[in-house]
Amino acid sequence: MGWLGRDLNPRITDWAGRWVWLVGASSGIGRALAEALHGQGARVIVSARQAAALQDFAQAHPGSLALPLDVTDAQAVQQAAARVAEAAGGMPALVLFCAGHYKAQSATAFDLAEMQRHLAVNYQGALHLLDAVLPRLLAAGQGHLSLVGSVAGYRGLPMSLAYGPTKAALNNLAESLYLDLRPRGLGVSIVNPGFVETPLTAQNAFRMPALITPEQAAQAMLQGWAQGRFEMNFPRRFTRWVRLLRGLPDAWYFALVRRATGA
Repeated sequence: MGWLGRDLNPRITDWAGRWVWLVGASSGIGRALAEALHGQGARVIVSARQAAALQDFAQAHPGSLALPLDVTDAQAVQQAAARVAEAAGGMPALVLFCAGHYKAQSATAFDLAEMQRHLAVNYQGALHLLDAVLPRLLAAGQGHLSLVGSVAGYRGLPMSLAYGPTKAALNNLAESLYLDLRPRGLGVSIVNPGFVETPLTAQNAFRMPALITPEQAAQAMLQGWAQGRFEMNFPRRFTRWVRLLRGLPDAWYFALVRRATGA
């Protein structure tokens, strides 16, 4: 194992002919990653609620499969996993959970329904996927499971009351999964992007430092899997500083965030 975080997982450098299932691939990072993997020869299965967007992708990328899915529906996720296993002749080499919901929220305008929507999509959706694929992955003794979190999950942030906690949960979940599954032959990784130009971030009214494109995010993820990383965070010129904030004393952290955001 490398002390820089490399080789914590088996390296994936050759995607040719490998099946991958990307859940949350109708737009943004998921869509860009689907295109990048298809370009490297992978057999891509794309899932999301937007059936038309998925069908457009499948028509433009021969050999791929569109599988519409609402991750909040546990039974539908089970049925989708069975279809994926049938199409791929077993479990794919990669299962990625990239589904997400985001709306800025402050405690001064608490919206329980919105909080629950974030929880249902961002976290419970991941649990539904795990429930459907873990028995199959364990039986196969191989494959890679990846969750897309966010640097917003590192520590509390203004206007992130609904979103941040769900991403913090995914980070903790991924660490626990890694400890349990890596000895069983499975790879596990967590992806923590900074600001990426997607339909979700388009609603932000504030300046987003080090904003990158979904295509750049996809390349960073491919590089991370090729290096066997557990965590991928990018762009590094931004996320390395955000990671450092996790180790600050609480008083320093709160004062720094208030000063930076005017909160």
